[in-house]
Amino acid sequence: MAWIYLIIAGLLEIVWAIGLKYSHGFTELIPTLITIVTIVISFYFFSNALKKIAVGTAYAVFTGIGAAGTAILGMTVLDEGANIGKILFLGLMIFGIVGLKLISTEETEREES
Repeated sequence: MAWIYLIIAGLLEIVWAIGLKYSHGFTELIPTLITIVTIVISFYFFSNALKKIAVGTAYAVFTGIGAAGTAILGMTVLDEGANIGKILFLGLMIFGIVGLKLISTEETEREES
């Protein structure tokens, strides 16, 4: 369940990162409210994930999901431009996130046995 919480927290980070852009420095009411609410909910899920997942691994995955997801939405939805370098390094970031998950699962299974 901790990994599900962590994924939800990371996905919500994407929402609040995009919300920061549309809040225009917290001067637009609705985007500001959405941003603040999603920050609070995101950190709630992140803090629950930390009960079972090591903080270094959890934080790397949390920020990785947020950074990769925000960059992908920026390129696809917000027309921020894409190039082979961005795509390559985003792929490496996602590969690293999956790797951390796989290694973390193995460590947990070893600790339990």
